[in-house]
Amino acid sequence: MAYLFMIGLFMGILMVNLGHETWIRNGNLLGTEMMGRLKNSRPDGEGLVGYILRHRLSVVCLLGLVSTTIVGMPVLSAYICYTGLAAGCLLSVSVVRYGIRGLLFMAGILFPQAILLIPAYICLFLWAADVNQTLYAPRTQLEGYERLSSHFYLKKCSQMVAIAAVVIIGCLLESYVNPNILHFVLKIF
Repeated sequence: MAYLFMIGLFMGILMVNLGHETWIRNGNLLGTEMMGRLKNSRPDGEGLVGYILRHRLSVVCLLGLVSTTIVGMPVLSAYICYTGLAAGCLLSVSVVRYGIRGLLFMAGILFPQAILLIPAYICLFLWAADVNQTLYAPRTQLEGYERLSSHFYLKKCSQMVAIAAVVIIGCLLESYVNPNILHFVLKIF
């Protein structure tokens, strides 16, 4: 999975650097207008938490459900590549536009929720791959016993609840703590 993320990250960096004209000169992503709006805005945590929870939990639920189907692994692989691609594009644009300040901005965007969300998403990816492999691999060690066991389903449901709980706590950090950190970081722009 790390290889898929790194491939996506590399593709995102390459895409921004090859399309420099589109992304940097003609694009508004992290441009002065966008940074000015970010500086002058102070998002309200109550309004932000609903949006973030809906977005993050929908990904958790979607990947959880898709992993129980036969197309689970291709969808999971595509999502991991997409995540790397998005990270690569955003990181490249911020560094090309602002240099070292761009790295500080990216750290401000990610802190403190990334401390919880990154491990939660890694656990989700591993969980989804394990469920898909158990349900659809031609031969497992237990050959069908594990697939029909109520212990297996109970274990996987409790793991999913734990992952969702960590994602919810990360969303609360993203909604209430991160805007203050980001506002502090934006003072240098």
